[in-house]
Amino acid sequence: MITTHALSSAKRLAARARRVDAADLANRLPRLVAGARQLAASVMHGVHGRRRAGAGETFWQFRPFGAGEAAQRIDWRRSAQGDHLYVREREWEAAHSYFLWMDCSPSMAFVSSLALDAKIDRALTLGLALAEVLVRGGERVGCLGLTNAMSARDIIERLACALLDAGEATTRQELPPPAALPQRAKAVLIGDFLCDPQSLAERLRRLAANGATGCLLTIADPVEETFPFEGETEFLDTDSSAAFHAGRAQSWREPYAQRLARHRCEVEEAAKASGFASSLHRTDRPAAEAAMALYMRLAAGVEPR
Repeated sequence: MITTHALSSAKRLAARARRVDAADLANRLPRLVAGARQLAASVMHGVHGRRRAGAGETFWQFRPFGAGEAAQRIDWRRSAQGDHLYVREREWEAAHSYFLWMDCSPSMAFVSSLALDAKIDRALTLGLALAEVLVRGGERVGCLGLTNAMSARDIIERLACALLDAGEATTRQELPPPAALPQRAKAVLIGDFLCDPQSLAERLRRLAANGATGCLLTIADPVEETFPFEGETEFLDTDSSAAFHAGRAQSWREPYAQRLARHRCEVEEAAKASGFASSLHRTDRPAAEAAMALYMRLAAGVEPR
């Protein structure tokens, strides 16, 4: 991944990226935990939970008795209160297990003046907020490779602590860990996926080996998408001391766009081959927009194959 330093440009854009380490992650998380709670509350307000009728023990609702149903299903006490017959429905309690991975590698620290957040901040906020919403909806959630799936009222804090306890292991990996998921579990992977697509495809195959499926959400800074640089520009690698000087940065815009499109296509194909859905979110868009779309996609049927 690169960041930039414009030496002489008609359109100067502030861009910065620094290596993410355990100390930096520890400094970010308290603020992001608070933001995740606010985002989760916003999503919950929009979706009103995810309960559905099924084979559970918890009462959910009464509904009108339908023709052809067994008479023993009628709730006579509720029906006696009016002129209609009602059935007592219970809530579905067969929870799914979700495993989250939020990319904290060096390239995720990139942020331009066009973005609302650094990529790492957006990824962590979305992941932690999603965990809260899923747990409130009766699901179990864990951190991929770090924790078991659990249903806990303080799920945001538990996952944040797991990330901190992992230390440098969390901030050095640009690929999801090669963890074996339980049968029919679901994985939600959030990152920039500026990695080798073949290596990503291999990790996804491992995750899906037992029938797991899920979603990839690519986080992108608007500068990475539009390449607005002009004039003399120096591109710096966030993972090393490598640098590239472009005399006329605008001459690289079309080749860059073509290469990025090929890379995104390869990532999408890797996801599709393992039964994962994929989508893109830019950091100049509201976080709530991505959180709602991601939750609704999961709720609407990213089911194991």
